Amino acid sequence: MHPSFPSRRYAARLFLTTALLAVGAAAQAQTPPAPGESPRIDAIRKAGVLRVGVVNNPPWLVQNTSGSGEPWMGSSWILGKEFAKLLDVKVVPVQVSHETKVPALIANQMDIMIGPLNENAERAKIIDFVTFSSTSVCMFGLASNPKFTNVTKVEDFNKPEITMAYFSGAGEEPLVLEQFSKAKLRGVTNSGSVAPIEEVLAGRSDVAPLNRMLWPNISKKVKGLAVFPKENDCQDSKIFEIQAGMGVAKNQQVYLDWLRKVEARLHPELAAEERRMTQTLK
Repeated sequence: MHPSFPSRRYAARLFLTTALLAVGAAAQAQTPPAPGESPRIDAIRKAGVLRVGVVNNPPWLVQNTSGSGEPWMGSSWILGKEFAKLLDVKVVPVQVSHETKVPALIANQMDIMIGPLNENAERAKIIDFVTFSSTSVCMFGLASNPKFTNVTKVEDFNKPEITMAYFSGAGEEPLVLEQFSKAKLRGVTNSGSVAPIEEVLAGRSDVAPLNRMLWPNISKKVKGLAVFPKENDCQDSKIFEIQAGMGVAKNQQVYLDWLRKVEARLHPELAAEERRMTQTLK
């Protein structure tokens, strides 16, 4: 007998055992809690529907107005449908606004707000999150400007010789003022653009922030711009990062734990769908 044969046979058994354990773990993650373990899941099963809060929020959740196909699309919709599928119920959208989505969730007008919602300390006091994405910004400047292209870390923008433009009153304004206080800051009025692009193109500013999800489309439409960080087309940026996720009412730990397990299994598919939808943003 070849001396390596026993080790090969052992390796084969080990591989099979590992594979079976992985399959078992995945199946366990998909199996909803048994009756009596979660009042919320019991109520969903009894009603035969999973009420999901929806509001147009690209790229995660986008309403389909074409008149054909599913009413919503995006990674949030994929995950919401998966929850309903595993519970063997129908998914029913509950349309809300950005102003009413949290109050409606607390008022039990839905079982989960698939949103998603940006996580913050105030919201964390009243709802729990199933985190599956994040928001952040890219820094963009002229590709011909060495003051921008020579930057190797985000702290390099926080220097007196750098001029940074931002929209006055925008969500990133307090973050810009705090983290780039040493730079020459130019607060400009938003004239309808997604970022102070004209400021950069005209050479009045070396750099400006832009929502990371808008960069792929902007880079195709506006030539001559460069981005930081440049890896993965800036889609892994951690600048001003805020976690984003679905929301559920407090004190539903069993329900929450199960939702998070399902999200973890589906996360690669959700990330791929987010990347696909990001390419269509304008």
